[in-house]
Amino acid sequence: MTEFALLDQAARGMSAQRTMLDLAARKVAAAQAAVPGRPYDRLVASLQPPSGEEAGDGDPGDGDVPLDASPAIRHEPGSGDPLIELIAVLDAQRAYEADASIFDTGKRLAERTLDIDR
Repeated sequence: MTEFALLDQAARGMSAQRTMLDLAARKVAAAQAAVPGRPYDRLVASLQPPSGEEAGDGDPGDGDVPLDASPAIRHEPGSGDPLIELIAVLDAQRAYEADASIFDTGKRLAERTLDIDR
């Protein structure tokens, strides 16, 4: 994988995690506004491999999802528990930060490659 491919993969991962973070924030608001006995419409996102591509690194059955996966969104009734939704926000935030760290590493590799060419 080249430095620029690494940057592309990390940027796609950050985009997918940003979408998941936005959904999680909306679910927190919906859970706080929920009325007991009336579930809210909870949006659940899961990462799916891009169409036409296999998940993972080619190792069958490993279950890995590539970094450039896009979230698939489905609806399900909510429980009204804001704590569960806040945990989802934290998970999405950590995943976004991991992708940002990968992007930063790829950027530094590209800069060093350009410095060597000089």
